[in-house]
Amino acid sequence: MDIRKSLENLELQTLAPSACLSSQSKGRKFPTELCSMRTVFQHDRDRILHSKAFRRLKYKTQVFLSPEGDHYRTRLTHTLEVSQVARTISRALRLNEDLTEAISLGHDLGHTPFGHVGERVLNALVPGGFHHVRQSLRVVELLEKDGHGLNLTHEVRDGILKHSKGQGGLLTPDAQSCAQTLEGQVVRLADIIAYVSHDLDDAIRGHVIKVEDIPRDISDVVGLRHSCRIDRMVRDLIGESMATDCREVRLSYEMDEAIRELRSWLFKHVYQADSVQSEFDKASHLLHELFLYFCDREAIFLHYGGRRFDGDSLEVSVADFIAGMTDRFALSLYRECFLPLPWKSI
Repeated sequence: MDIRKSLENLELQTLAPSACLSSQSKGRKFPTELCSMRTVFQHDRDRILHSKAFRRLKYKTQVFLSPEGDHYRTRLTHTLEVSQVARTISRALRLNEDLTEAISLGHDLGHTPFGHVGERVLNALVPGGFHHVRQSLRVVELLEKDGHGLNLTHEVRDGILKHSKGQGGLLTPDAQSCAQTLEGQVVRLADIIAYVSHDLDDAIRGHVIKVEDIPRDISDVVGLRHSCRIDRMVRDLIGESMATDCREVRLSYEMDEAIRELRSWLFKHVYQADSVQSEFDKASHLLHELFLYFCDREAIFLHYGGRRFDGDSLEVSVADFIAGMTDRFALSLYRECFLPLPWKSI
């Protein structure tokens, strides 16, 4: 029995007309034999989940650098929270939950160590700049599996490439920056829903801010407690999207504004807070020095596990290497390359 075909038929019967069907995927760059048990999007999810880049997210900073507490988010737990939020939304809207999950799990694979500070360092040093979104796509298209990539479907790659908002609008009608599928658009919104809420939660736990510091006009809309914030934002998105017969994914004007204001407030009072920024200044120096060190010493770069691909400059290859590091590996490598080691007698 071909289980995949049964699953594809189930999608035809149960998903909304606007959902992206597995059987209608635009396919992969390199055609492969279809799995008899999984749809193409389920297969993509599993490829991402079993990748080395995904496992490394466990030791990459979300907001706080090497926190002592066990309950702070990492890049991995952020990814899992995005996946949970996005799947809840997709299921309610009868979109393709498997596609949503695959995009969610892969959206931050290209993130640097030490959070966005690593991204800023590489962006300043690499010719042509650096952005974790493009790097996430580069991970799945090239860097994983020793240069072969994961060969994901077009829809998953499109969702990964277009998940980031930067400081711009939460959703945009611009086809160049907005995912082609509603599932990809759900992930874009689930990402910000997850991080504005859990980053706020971590900042309160870390005594960077207090609950009463949150502006009243924001908390009145999104709520004060983490679970309340997630619930309100997700309910708003589902309700507003259902009002369009699931032809669009959107938030109410009030909720959209509140989330944007919260994001801006977090940048000023959490991400750029002195207690947070001081440690990131050290991390910035560390990555800057590692980048310059390896660009001047290709043989040492290759010795430590760096790789060169045809057509790439040494700077791009070093950026690949550094972006793939976990926080603890970068710290260990810096000590080995720059700090004197105790002399041992034989």
